[in-house]
Parts: sequence; structure tokens; C-alpha cells
Amino acid sequence: MGETLKKRIRQEKFSSIYMEAHLSLLIAADILQRKADETCSKHGLTAPQYNVLRILRGVYPDGHARCDIIERMVQQAPDVTRLIDRLAKNGLVKRGRSKVDARLSLTFITSKGLKLLDVITPEIEQLEAFLKQKLAAKDARQLAALCEKLFVDEKRLP
Repeated sequence: MGETLKKRIRQEKFSSIYMEAHLSLLIAADILQRKADETCSKHGLTAPQYNVLRILRGVYPDGHARCDIIERMVQQAPDVTRLIDRLAKNGLVKRGRSKVDARLSLTFITSKGLKLLDVITPEIEQLEAFLKQKLAAKDARQLAALCEKLFVDEKRLP
């Protein structure tokens, strides 16, 4: 097991099967992330910016507070405020106030942001096609379940 990994990182053995699993997961995630980054970059976005637009599309025409966006992000971003500022500068999102609580600032996706997502989403979905080529459906289900075991109690990590 792990012959491809051994060749990839030029290492003969691992300290444990857990280290082998850790390294395999990191390499697989890196491949998928680089493919997503390439697609986003072609459209002038970073992957975290795409993620914010995707999150806001999910509640369109409503918006989300910054804390709600942060909770929903696939990857944590260091400064979501600046990320949203850049999206707003490009006309992809706008800020507004909550109708329920005027003290609450919300971010909304604009029609320009929605149009960009219409263009980029099919390209991002090619990552799904890549996974379909590599994994049978039952393997994908098992991989998702195994990964979920790793992040289900994320707050309790050492």
C-alpha cells in the first residue's frame, strides 16, 4: 500500500499508517485545490472569493453577515473583511443593512457576481468530473464519510 505515495515523495517507509494517510490526504487535497485555483484565477478570483460568492448565491436575494460567511467557508480565510472589500470593489458583492436589525451589516451578491458564477461554476464542476474518473460512487461515499470523521469534532483537535 502507498507505493505511489512512496514514489511521489521519494520515501521508503512512514512512521505509521496514520502518517501515510495524512500525507496522502494532503497531496490529494493539494491537487484538487490547485485545479480550483487555476480555474478561479482565469476569472480574476481566488478560491476563497469564489467560495464567498457561492455562499451568497445560496441565500440570494438575501445576504449574510460576515460571521455567517466565515462559518460557511470551506477553507478558513485569514481576513474575510478584506476579501469582501475586494469583491465589492469589483462590483461582485455589495454591503447593506439588515431590515430586521439596522445595526447588522450584510453582504449581498450582485447581478455581476451571479453572472460570473454562471460562467465559472461549470468549470469548477469539472473537478467533480475529475473525481468521477478516479473514484467509483461507493468509493466517493466512503471517502466523504472518512473525511467527515476527521472534521466532525474539529474544535476538539489538539
